[in-house]
Amino acid sequence: MTTKPEVLRYTAFSADPAGGNPAGVVLDAAGLRDAEMLAVAAELGYSETAFLTPPPAGTDAEEGRAFAVRYFSPRAEVPFCGHATVAAAIALGERIGPGELLFTTRAGRVPVSVAERDGRLHATLTTVEPAVEAVRDADLTEALEALGWPAADLDPALPPRIAFAGARHLVLGAATRGRLADLDYDVDRLTALMHRLDLTTVQLVWREGPAVFHVRDPFPVGGVVEDPATGAAAGAFGAYARELGLVPAQSTLTLYQGEDMGRPGVLTVDLREGDPRVRVTGTGAPLG
Repeated sequence: MTTKPEVLRYTAFSADPAGGNPAGVVLDAAGLRDAEMLAVAAELGYSETAFLTPPPAGTDAEEGRAFAVRYFSPRAEVPFCGHATVAAAIALGERIGPGELLFTTRAGRVPVSVAERDGRLHATLTTVEPAVEAVRDADLTEALEALGWPAADLDPALPPRIAFAGARHLVLGAATRGRLADLDYDVDRLTALMHRLDLTTVQLVWREGPAVFHVRDPFPVGGVVEDPATGAAAGAFGAYARELGLVPAQSTLTLYQGEDMGRPGVLTVDLREGDPRVRVTGTGAPLG
């Protein structure tokens, strides 16, 4: 790198810099090679950093409000990252104003709307079309053994599935809040399984109420033990909950994440009847 890019630091899904999930944002990544983007993300050490460049030719969006975006963890590129999308959108909203944005990602086109509410910017991303698939028994057994979870600790009302809304996540339901709080997993074993199944995180979920959930996301494949707030997984979970009939087709879900890490955040998931896509909303704050 001849010139070091300007790296902005934001937390996503919390108005408090001490909460939510920190992300790096490079608003002008033109000219950076893949290895250079990975080096920036690794040096920063956050679970992901978003790198923005001009949009592909022919993008039908307002000039100056469309971008190509790539996401790098400290170890590898990922196809899509929700919290870094929210962080980048809020950084842009502070500079070019609220409104509609369009991010072209490896997973597809992701519209993002930035709006001001109660004096604070909020970003709502709309996922690519999601999908939900079954988990092989052998893979589930391996995941539980890597986590150190007895099968009896699963919530039978939240069946294991792999859910996708830009990235793949294994969704496992915890029978109790205590089970969710007790996370001490075999990093190497879970990492190997996640690579084999092409998973970005494992999303562990406890249901507090009809539309309220607490979640945790181990992310060892990205070089991070746990992700404090995971927008891509929230989108995938919304698709999962709708697909399995756990919530009405038209619903607003609240996901609490990061509490057990001391970085609490709130993710709002909107499902709309007739639209398979999922909308994930959060606020953010710059980090000093």
